[in-house]
Amino acid sequence: MSSLIVEDLAFEVRRSTNRHTLGITVGRMGELVVSAPPEAPEAQLRDFVMRKRLWVYKQLAKKEALQQVVPRKVFTDGEGFTYLGRSYRLRLIDAPEGPVKLTGGRFVMPKSLAPQGDAHMIRWYSERARCWLDHKVKAYADRMEVGPSGLTVQDLGYRWGSCGKGNRLYFHWKTILLPARIAEYVVVHELAHLHEPHHTPEFWQRVERAMPDFARRKTWLAEHGMSVEGLVQGNAESC
Repeated sequence: MSSLIVEDLAFEVRRSTNRHTLGITVGRMGELVVSAPPEAPEAQLRDFVMRKRLWVYKQLAKKEALQQVVPRKVFTDGEGFTYLGRSYRLRLIDAPEGPVKLTGGRFVMPKSLAPQGDAHMIRWYSERARCWLDHKVKAYADRMEVGPSGLTVQDLGYRWGSCGKGNRLYFHWKTILLPARIAEYVVVHELAHLHEPHHTPEFWQRVERAMPDFARRKTWLAEHGMSVEGLVQGNAESC
């Protein structure tokens, strides 16, 4: 079974041998995913979804509202682009083709790049994210007693971060759009997964030891994460 329909909700079912509990993810565009262990029967999945359906409806309504108020970015003079929680205006210049720069409190882009502005801004964000996140990972890794093998910055779809094989960390390039203290929470969250792959009580205890005020940061991310968007769509909620 790769799909599950419960009343008016349609879910993709993703099974994994590394999964020991059931979970629901509401994706960027409202896509619904049930994560489950391989042996979980359909009846158990249906019962779980029925118990969580009010939560799912709430998340779908929240995403619909946020998508209506977060317009897609346009590459014209004066458009605002976020970097570590602050907005910087775009300035288009007559210049030979070159990279995007943040200088003098503005993003500067040659006019010739504007038609493919999304790709050029994402490249700039990805480069800055790789450097900033690497610094934060190193700062927290020792105190959390973990040894990540490295990190990769890429488009992770509906996730801010994830842990891969060999203790490699993956972060969405949009993490660099978040306020610094929220992006740090994403780092600590993923480092804790190197100890605990699932969101067990032990996992949250590790997060709290490294970041005592993590709950406030976690709540901010859940409530405002999509508001940092503009180049592409927003993030996901999981339960």
